[in-house]
Amino acid sequence: MQAHYQQQLDGTSRAQLASQFAERREYERVDPEYFDALLTLSLADIDALDSEIVHLADRSAEELNPVEVAILRVAITELKARVDIPYRVVINEAVALAHRFAAEAAHKYINAVLDRAATTHRAAETKSRERA
Repeated sequence: MQAHYQQQLDGTSRAQLASQFAERREYERVDPEYFDALLTLSLADIDALDSEIVHLADRSAEELNPVEVAILRVAITELKARVDIPYRVVINEAVALAHRFAAEAAHKYINAVLDRAATTHRAAETKSRERA
């Protein structure tokens, strides 16, 4: 999420972001393969992600706070590409990030947008949870 935020602010390339974050002390707790794969996937087509955000939300990515955009981009990428991670885990992690880094009520908005994204990208999983 922080890498996406930085990329929005200054246009840093994926390679530069990966290198800069690898040098950070807290990176020791990160799975480097997962970080690089998620960063690569989520930066590969920002326009498509932002278009999806517009479709799922009531406003464009430009109208959202950059922190919220970063959280949504990463979480939507996880929902699409990492089906091994339960959709509820993806949403809960995104909401936790919003609590920590975003505006006061942003977590509610993030939760609502990602719930809609989950019904699209994880339809079978969300339907099986509804029946349970």
